[in-house]
Amino acid sequence: MEEPEEPEETLAEAFRGVARQLRHQTLRTLAPWDVTPSQARALGVLTRHGSMRLGALSEHLHIAPRSATEVVDGLEEAGLVERHPDPCDRRATLVALTARGGQVAAGIRAARAAETEGFFARLDDADRASLARILRTLRP
Repeated sequence: MEEPEEPEETLAEAFRGVARQLRHQTLRTLAPWDVTPSQARALGVLTRHGSMRLGALSEHLHIAPRSATEVVDGLEEAGLVERHPDPCDRRATLVALTARGGQVAAGIRAARAAETEGFFARLDDADRASLARILRTLRP
């Protein structure tokens, strides 16, 4: 008796599989710095935009202010960011990268670029361009 054929993988299943693979790869890439993906994203935002209030950081990260506080608390404990009074409003606090935070952010950026290049190396230039176009279309 023949085994029934496996149904073809759906597009959603394939997409979720690739997303899962990327998440695991990201965790391995971030491991040397002992930061979470959310913390790495916060370091990236602070690198690109400079010091900012916690509320602005939460907006950039698309997370609740309470979650941003937890992210910053972890980064501050690791010596990667510091809080200081906002010179324009002494009641407010700014979050800024420390020198070590800037170094870690640069290391993460380089490692993630290498990770991305390695992951997508299986695609030729035309496939990469098509995938980039499709993902831009799907992204909100």
